[in-house]
Amino acid sequence: MKPALIIGSTCLDVILHIDHLPKTEENIRPTSQTMALGGCAYNVSHMMRLLHAPHTFISPVGGGTYGDYVAKQMRLQGIPVSVHIPEEENGCCYCLVEASGERTFMSYHGVEYTFQKSWMEPYQADSYGLTYVCGLEIEESTGINLIEYLESHPQLSVCYAPGPRGVLIEPDKTNRMMALHPMLHVNEGEAAALSGCSDYQEAAAALQAVTNNTVILTLGSKGAYCLEPGKEGYLVPSVPVTEVKDTIGAGDAHIGTILACLTNDMPLADAVAYANRVSAAVVGITGSSLPPELLPPLLKKETQE
Repeated sequence: MKPALIIGSTCLDVILHIDHLPKTEENIRPTSQTMALGGCAYNVSHMMRLLHAPHTFISPVGGGTYGDYVAKQMRLQGIPVSVHIPEEENGCCYCLVEASGERTFMSYHGVEYTFQKSWMEPYQADSYGLTYVCGLEIEESTGINLIEYLESHPQLSVCYAPGPRGVLIEPDKTNRMMALHPMLHVNEGEAAALSGCSDYQEAAAALQAVTNNTVILTLGSKGAYCLEPGKEGYLVPSVPVTEVKDTIGAGDAHIGTILACLTNDMPLADAVAYANRVSAAVVGITGSSLPPELLPPLLKKETQE
């Protein structure tokens, strides 16, 4: 398959471990603080790199304290900075991780969530197949530029992750995104909010009726439900997790793994099974970037050997 095109943000994640979310006027002390690269698109591209999947990563990097950190870390990791706008501020994400491992995000958006069509001029759309975009970029005022770019290049197969703020995106933008017939990657809560259906199977069917394409619905400890066009839906079981450090980037790692596997011509069911194991490994570490040595090996059934 052709290389994938990953479009979206790279930001600084400031990860604060706390016992519980603070109440008004409460004074709490985080037990630890770490910093790392994050952002949905960055997390997806990280899995593409780990799995040696051919792709191009389009991520604008700004200036300021956060932008300087992002640019330096990307260069240290050998990641090309495709769009550098040092005169505009880069944002960051404050990740509050409770003792249970569940996370709450407070995102300060900068240039990293914007999009301009001119950035794509060096890249021939015909050279790419799967294309990942996230709802956070679509929600921004420049999200219409991204939608128009995708509309003008129907040869790109869109994978869309609306995210938890997907229901807040302007209806016209959502309708135009769905008209692109994207493969959807959502969790159970996101699917319910977007479809109005509380049952995950009904939610997947309702979303597929709009997109006419595959819906991948993550269900936490239950695994992932897949509904492909013209097929019965099927549940791909999860794998046990010994310890949950935090859930930062688990969903991004899941879809990033799926895209990497699809780019390497793996069947979807096997790609989702492997992605379940990868996301289980991600929740066992602090932060979103799985170290190469913790990447689960591919099983024989997943490689179709």
